[in-house]
Amino acid sequence: MRPFIYNALPARVVFGSGTLSRLPDEVARLGCSRALVLSTKVQEQSEKEVQQLLGSSAVGLYSNATMHTPETITEEAMKLASELKADCVVSVGGGSTIGLGNAIAYRTDLPQIVVPTTYAGSEATPILGQTAGGQKTTLKSDKGTPTPRSFTWIH
Repeated sequence: MRPFIYNALPARVVFGSGTLSRLPDEVARLGCSRALVLSTKVQEQSEKEVQQLLGSSAVGLYSNATMHTPETITEEAMKLASELKADCVVSVGGGSTIGLGNAIAYRTDLPQIVVPTTYAGSEATPILGQTAGGQKTTLKSDKGTPTPRSFTWIH
């Protein structure tokens, strides 16, 4: 066998039937109480269910996550997070939504909780893909990746 070094990404994974009901406790575990819930327009119903589950800990919804994470969308969502004084983001959906959560975390240091509804890989990678001026670029940073301060939720 060839030798190698592997640096695992630190994350917290909560998995199992019914584990979504623990989401409010996980927000509190991060020391947060003002979550901005993110989704795409297609996932809006799931986003509203998560908002209802979080109760007063959900301070707003942003349903415009878009494929390839356009920087204009990221800026729009960050503005809403700032206006609402959000102290974390909860991404509900697939790669578009999780990519938006990663972009917000990368730029603001807000912790993120990820509720993947599909496997896109965004919930487990340090790579952030984003689009500006019609050009898609990628960058690698652990800053946008779910970590022990922010965690990945799989249900």
